[in-house]
Amino acid sequence: MDTIEQARAITKRVLGFAFLASWILIGLAVLSALADGQFVGWRVALGAVAAAGFTWVAWQVVDELLDRRYPTRKVGMAAVLAVLAAALGGAEPVGWGFLLLCWLSIAVLEIPKRWSYVVAAGTWVTGVGLSALSGGTMLSEMFSGMTLIQRLLLDAMAYGLLCVIIPPSNRVWMWIWRLAVEAHRGKEAHTRLALAEERLRFSRDLHDLVGHQLSAIAVKTELAVRLSDVDAGAAKAEMAEVNALTRKALKELRQAVRGYRELDLTAELNSVKSVLEAAGVRCEVALPHRESPDGVAPVFAFAVREAVTNVLKHSTATFCDISFRFTADEAELTVRNDGVARRKAADLGSGLAGLSERLAAVGGAMTAQPTGDGHFLLRAVVSLPIAG
Repeated sequence: MDTIEQARAITKRVLGFAFLASWILIGLAVLSALADGQFVGWRVALGAVAAAGFTWVAWQVVDELLDRRYPTRKVGMAAVLAVLAAALGGAEPVGWGFLLLCWLSIAVLEIPKRWSYVVAAGTWVTGVGLSALSGGTMLSEMFSGMTLIQRLLLDAMAYGLLCVIIPPSNRVWMWIWRLAVEAHRGKEAHTRLALAEERLRFSRDLHDLVGHQLSAIAVKTELAVRLSDVDAGAAKAEMAEVNALTRKALKELRQAVRGYRELDLTAELNSVKSVLEAAGVRCEVALPHRESPDGVAPVFAFAVREAVTNVLKHSTATFCDISFRFTADEAELTVRNDGVARRKAADLGSGLAGLSERLAAVGGAMTAQPTGDGHFLLRAVVSLPIAG
């Protein structure tokens, strides 16, 4: 489950907590009635059916609200079921009447704020009216010596307090959910933009790498055609140069594709840092103040690229630390992140396996595994002077 799905599940549970609370309060109301020797008959049974129907419909409403849709018909159906259950059960605000407040908690979502006041006022009037028709409720009966009017005033105060508290709290949670969705979309957009910029940079590099040779090949081929009828020897010499240029361009193209091209380690680090930060991963880079030894930069540049690719594809990292150091005897690159990959440590995958082979070809070695503290560490070491 990705981050946004986790946020959705948490928000849904928070919004649905009122449904659980309503069933707890209904259960307490029924138990209280049984304790007082009251007969629990068909009214309570029908009220339970209506409450179950309300819960089912309201849960669907929550799903649609999280998708930024307001299901008016389902909200209306839930209102009818909540009123029916409250009327049959007794309409106490801390019992059957809490279903009205559950309905209010979802009905005010995704509507203008001024309309939420109207909905809350209507819920309060409905709750107080049903309480008056029932002639006093469980909450008011807890206080002996009170008249019916006093009991109804107490219920009105309880309904009023809950109607004031519940809507803003749920609207805040929905606002947080919308912020999470927008942040996730922004993160995806920034990641796509960073990757697009990286592809553009690679295309420019590829053009600069083979563009000159291809242009020279075109010119010399045209010259050889012109010389073929005039000076066969000169034409042959031009074609020999064309052949040499073609082989050179093909070699450099293969090197670029396979990652053997001489890369600028600093430029590569700047590139992957921008990609990581666009993806919401904080990146820290530590480099020595001296110029790196000959041959180290292209090897470690490819290692950085492969390591960061894995961070983006196979982990849930929030930070990535890249460190490069060297002594007279060896150079070391470490890439640490806090999103441990789901694959087993022994399963390096084709990318890391290929990187290990490339390091071995120059006398180096690589390890890539969890550290035991929730981090994943890639460590590449080559002996100096570098082989090959």
